Amino acid sequence: MVRRACARHILVKTLDEANALLKRLQEGEDFDKLARKYSTCPSKKNGGSLGEFSRGDMVRAFDEAVFEGPVLTVQGPIKTRFGWHLIETIYRQ
Repeated sequence: MVRRACARHILVKTLDEANALLKRLQEGEDFDKLARKYSTCPSKKNGGSLGEFSRGDMVRAFDEAVFEGPVLTVQGPIKTRFGWHLIETIYRQ
């Protein structure tokens, strides 16, 4: 059976931007609003939501964070060829 998950993320170009946004999230700012304002991914129009996807659909570092990291906890910054991600896994099955 293929594992599936639902996640959202904020993608930015620099580590400094990612760290600044992570700090704001840790201080209680809204993930959805920050994603809509700062993310460079087209998913920003959905508050960073990537919907449900299967293991192996995303680049390795992103996939590992979603399928091996904690649920409902922001992870990152995580570097991929696209930039720096802050990732929150909503659920896994």
